[in-house]
Amino acid sequence: MTRFLVRLLINAVALWLTTIIVSEGVRVVPFAPGGTLELVLTYLLVALLFGVVNGLIGNFIRIVAFPLYIITLGLISLVVNALLLMLVAWLTSLLGFGLQVDGFGWGVLGALVLALLSWLIGILLRPLIGRR
Repeated sequence: MTRFLVRLLINAVALWLTTIIVSEGVRVVPFAPGGTLELVLTYLLVALLFGVVNGLIGNFIRIVAFPLYIITLGLISLVVNALLLMLVAWLTSLLGFGLQVDGFGWGVLGALVLALLSWLIGILLRPLIGRR
């Protein structure tokens, strides 16, 4: 359970940093105007939803598209991750708040930055998560 919560926090912080770095095309709209608590809860909810989408749909796509990963030397992963990020943006838009991505190009850039930041924060916090 601790590992799950730490991964959720890592993804939420990486998402927050991504929205700061790629502020032109990727942003998060809180579910209630104003407060910091609402913004933090929105980031946690979007990170949770992104983890679920990435775990379920992302793994299925990676298995089915394995030959494309080999042919493109893994570059198709940028496209897959951008599409997953845009799927999360669409799902949260149905709720009326959450992630907003302005286009496919911003989705690719946002997914790249999100993956790098999540990886870097995960390395820094590896002692809390445990080796794996």
